[in-house]
Amino acid sequence: MKLNTFEYFLHETYLSLKRNSWMTVAAIGTVAVALFVFGMFLVIVMNTNRMADSLESQVEISVYLKDDISQSKIDEIGDKLREMQGLESVEYVSKEKAIEDFRERLGEQSYILTALGSDNPLPNAYKVKARVPSLVATAAKVIRQFDGVEEARYGQDVIQHLFDITRIARIIGVSIMAVLVCATLFIIYNTIRLTVFARRREVAIMKYVGATDWFIRWPFIMEGIVLGAVGGLIAAVFLRLAYRFVAKSITDALTFFPLIPESPFIYTIGFVVIVSGICMGALGSTLSLKRFLKA
Repeated sequence: MKLNTFEYFLHETYLSLKRNSWMTVAAIGTVAVALFVFGMFLVIVMNTNRMADSLESQVEISVYLKDDISQSKIDEIGDKLREMQGLESVEYVSKEKAIEDFRERLGEQSYILTALGSDNPLPNAYKVKARVPSLVATAAKVIRQFDGVEEARYGQDVIQHLFDITRIARIIGVSIMAVLVCATLFIIYNTIRLTVFARRREVAIMKYVGATDWFIRWPFIMEGIVLGAVGGLIAAVFLRLAYRFVAKSITDALTFFPLIPESPFIYTIGFVVIVSGICMGALGSTLSLKRFLKA
């Protein structure tokens, strides 16, 4: 592309945006809102994935032992657990330690345990953690078959429901993002289409004198790119401010919540939003010109 040709495209893009200033402002504002919501749902989906991964990594198998087995049998089960492939850690918790831990968790309400007297209903147990969360269910199934093991639990019902919720949240988030992408494309498409319609005679004359379709297309494509880029930039700025505020509020209220740190995460999301705006602007402009130019 020659320099003077590029300057012509820039000049035509500027004139078109200036000529339709109110429409340009409205289009940029609408695109910015759509891209901001798109970015927010992208942030939600990414944090949901992080939360799911964090929960999966914390899943622990509690291996409860039968009361009537000897200490040598308890040690034997521990050795078998340590020999299993895919397990990260194996920790023995005696029934005495289990009742003491339970008493500490109860805090001021530990007096409830006085009713038990010298009885200790808690079993000896092993706490087992798998290297890969997906192996937890399989490992628990194998451990249940060990002689001397009463039960192997990992809160499967609660965890499964939690994973179902996060999976549904991911699907909903991706679906909404897809709808927002289509809405942004529709906005840019119609904005450029109105511009082309207003200049349809000029386009027809340019084609009549021999201008190529791409020569006619470029100013409109650049106009769509400007709309998408400016809208994306505005969305990225507000996205950063919103994430900083929300992240601080969540961190202050729930310090344990595995929220993704602001930097460099939100800058990456902002970059994705801006690039998405540029791509959607170029695509929307190209689609809007098909009616007026030969494909």
